[in-house]
Amino acid sequence: MVKNGSQHISQLRDGREVYLNGQAVGDVTMHPAFRNSIRSYASLYDFQARPENIEAMTFASPDTGDRVSRIWQMPTSYDELVERRRMLEAWTELHFGFMGRSPDHVASCISGMVMGIDVFEQYDAKRAGALRDYYKYARDNDLFLTYVIVNPQANQSKAAHEQEDKYLAVGIVDQDHEGITVRGAKMLATSGIMANEVFCSCIQPLKAGDEMYALSFAIPMNTKGLRVLSRKSYEENAASVFDNPLASRYDENDAVLYFDDVKVPWERIFVAGDTAMCAKQFHATPAHSYQNYQCQVRLMVKLRFLVGIAMKITEVNGTNTFPQVREMLGQLAAEAAMIEAWVHGMEAKGQMAGGYFVPDRNLLYASQVVTQQLYAKVLNSLRELAGGGMIMLPSSIHDFENPMLASIIEKTQKSPVASAEERVKFFKLAWDAVGSEFASRHNQYEMFYAGATFVTKGHAYRTYDWQKATGLVDNLLGSYALSDEIRREPAAA
Repeated sequence: MVKNGSQHISQLRDGREVYLNGQAVGDVTMHPAFRNSIRSYASLYDFQARPENIEAMTFASPDTGDRVSRIWQMPTSYDELVERRRMLEAWTELHFGFMGRSPDHVASCISGMVMGIDVFEQYDAKRAGALRDYYKYARDNDLFLTYVIVNPQANQSKAAHEQEDKYLAVGIVDQDHEGITVRGAKMLATSGIMANEVFCSCIQPLKAGDEMYALSFAIPMNTKGLRVLSRKSYEENAASVFDNPLASRYDENDAVLYFDDVKVPWERIFVAGDTAMCAKQFHATPAHSYQNYQCQVRLMVKLRFLVGIAMKITEVNGTNTFPQVREMLGQLAAEAAMIEAWVHGMEAKGQMAGGYFVPDRNLLYASQVVTQQLYAKVLNSLRELAGGGMIMLPSSIHDFENPMLASIIEKTQKSPVASAEERVKFFKLAWDAVGSEFASRHNQYEMFYAGATFVTKGHAYRTYDWQKATGLVDNLLGSYALSDEIRREPAAA
């Protein structure tokens, strides 16, 4: 039976150790900081479990024959890749692109690693077997995985082993025939409070001496010794759904995970103590490109949503016929369409790798370079279109409960196409997407989820076909020569 929302909510009542505002949270599914967002994730599972969606949203497990989510699908052709993308797109439309670590993200990462299983086989056959078995387990149980693959910032001028605290970042304390014991912290566990399990590794370059931090493993979120330190909850601080329609329901949360001498069994360990393999698991397999392809599908939908807000701003304000406004809308439309074109291009230019059809890496990284710069620009365009409309709004829904205030709102929140209530409702949404604390976090997230800009530009540099580009220049240079030109020119009198 395909996993549904109520099953996922039930799975989260597992005694995980979550802390917020200095206190242990208890049942995260009922806490006002997380309950709505958890139900937003549950709605994804309910959507895929609907009888009319089963065919589009799931595929048959090769091992059991049962239907499982397409987030775990490893496409063997262009058509299968497109089929899976349509599933990702349908899911993303349910949260409008605001849940960046939805279940399809880390599932894409693990699936990409398995697509490159030969890299793990060359490293260690037992670790390869552990990864293969874990993928099947996660797929057939439709697990929601988060990941922590970044070390605490601390002193970034020093390597992990050079930090003042040897166990600042997650490192190996001990190992025996049962597994390894790890201690230390990892970031950022986005959606970790809503997930079943966490994949822990390190995507940052490791240096000689960092072997104890070269790890890759997966464990349940309720594992003994795993502590979850939540950031401030935007959901908990949202006044109402009307006042904060996004923050109140789609705050995926971020958290620091602290591993307090956590024992990890060997069957859950994919890399241990090898710095080169720690990097290879992402970049020598399709993992990094496959997981970030999912990000671009999500961002494609999110930008479509933001462009929709832009159009509605102009309609509500009655400015949509102004030539200069239409020029701005045209620019936004072109930028959103550019990202959509990149997604389709990644698919069309994809290639086979180890029996699987994977998106084109260079178009992916080119898209990431541009979108890191683009997101803030889009938000700024929405601010410009809205003017003061997103600021001068009633303080909360309670203003409508006061007859005197409600009458003033009726007079001052006028629109040529919407009632005062409709106008306030829309601009509350616009502000939550563009200017609220929730929106600010998303701006930061879209800038850095793929790494600093020099990282994504480095990926674009490494994967571009420079030989083809410089070859064109060489062909032109080879088509003429100074000596030929001199022989052709008549001698001066």
